[in-house]
Amino acid sequence: MQSAALQGGFAHAPIDAAHAFRAALQAMARPGLVQRVTGAQPPAPLSVAAGVLVLTLMDRSTPVFLAPSHDVAMVRDWLTFHTGAPLVAADRAVFAIGDWLGLSPLGQFAIGTPEYPDRSATLIVEQPGLERGMAVRLRGPGIRDHVQTTLPDVPALQANAALFPLGCDFFFTAGADLMALPRSTKLEAC
Repeated sequence: MQSAALQGGFAHAPIDAAHAFRAALQAMARPGLVQRVTGAQPPAPLSVAAGVLVLTLMDRSTPVFLAPSHDVAMVRDWLTFHTGAPLVAADRAVFAIGDWLGLSPLGQFAIGTPEYPDRSATLIVEQPGLERGMAVRLRGPGIRDHVQTTLPDVPALQANAALFPLGCDFFFTAGADLMALPRSTKLEAC
């Protein structure tokens, strides 16, 4: 393990993790609302926001899948040192990290079962910017009327939402920004 993997974690772990956890919860509770997070300095190609989510949500009991875009030695070492999370195949992952292309098709991830819908994967989708993708209108829990944003591959995300209460949940990250899309959110192309 290279010494660079030992760096880049939270400087004040309890405080930084509490702020990050609140931001992640706010993002899930208010789909389409962008949250800015700080505190992590992960190795490339992880963004700051993805690094913050890793440090906040993962530990040795959360199996993680790294898409080919993010399955590099520095990321593996950093993730292992800071969280202890085991790296697994897509079908066994609780969390998955990568770009949209590397995480596709969504059918490779757990969507839960009727008895345990919570046994599904959460995907952290890294993007060059949150404003890139297809224009979409979001409706559902946590949204007063609707929110307009952009997302990759709207048909695939609509198919995921149609599985509710099953399906995957998503965090979209770019730089220090993150936005969430829970499976309960309905999407309409603009």
